[in-house]
Amino acid sequence: MYEYKVRIGFSECDINKTFTVTSLIDAFQDCSTFQSEDLNVGFDVLTSHNLVWVINYWELDITRLPKLCDYVTVGTFPYDFKGCFGFRNFYLKDSDDEFIVKANSMWTLVDTQTLKPSKAPEFISNAYEMEPKLDMQYNSRKVLIPEGDDVIMIEKDPIHIQVHHLDSNHHVNNGQYVKLAMSAAGDDDNISSLRIDYRKQAVLGDTIYPVVYRKGNNTVVALYDESKSPYSVSSFTFIK
Repeated sequence: MYEYKVRIGFSECDINKTFTVTSLIDAFQDCSTFQSEDLNVGFDVLTSHNLVWVINYWELDITRLPKLCDYVTVGTFPYDFKGCFGFRNFYLKDSDDEFIVKANSMWTLVDTQTLKPSKAPEFISNAYEMEPKLDMQYNSRKVLIPEGDDVIMIEKDPIHIQVHHLDSNHHVNNGQYVKLAMSAAGDDDNISSLRIDYRKQAVLGDTIYPVVYRKGNNTVVALYDESKSPYSVSSFTFIK
């Protein structure tokens, strides 16, 4: 288990001075990065072995989000390795040490030379201590696009991928897909759950075509390419 404590900053909050979901994803990414670096299996070590972790799936169960200047604890731990796949929980605790967000994630280890999945070598799998997974709901990693006569579909303006969307792997950062989907959905308030299914990677120069599907209190955002093949499909549940 790896944890760090932080105070919620102004740049991480929305117009209501509430910690944003995209800032939450960024904090979780930082937390797993810190753990891997401290265990000497971070970016430089992986790069020397032509390896990189690629996100497949996020699932967040949100009780509430902290406010500006609140003190919180960000935590993470892996709970399983299966071949090329790694499974990792994340959480956010308030100043009373109570869980306010729980998250599940699935990652694939990829060989950067062949661009194919690679089984985690022992120096990686042995570096981490496995923990019992968090008590939360674990849905299928595949997020489905809703169908039926009661589904409202809204096409949004295309998004041209620029340098600020990319991370050090030169692909669109996984948190950026959440940010783009949230922007398309047009609602960052009262989110109780988020699932995001990553299908393929977008790079500099690509164009993303967001489509929003609304059904009841559930909103699904598909970020498509020009042939309507999704880069990602996100599902948001809102408290009404």
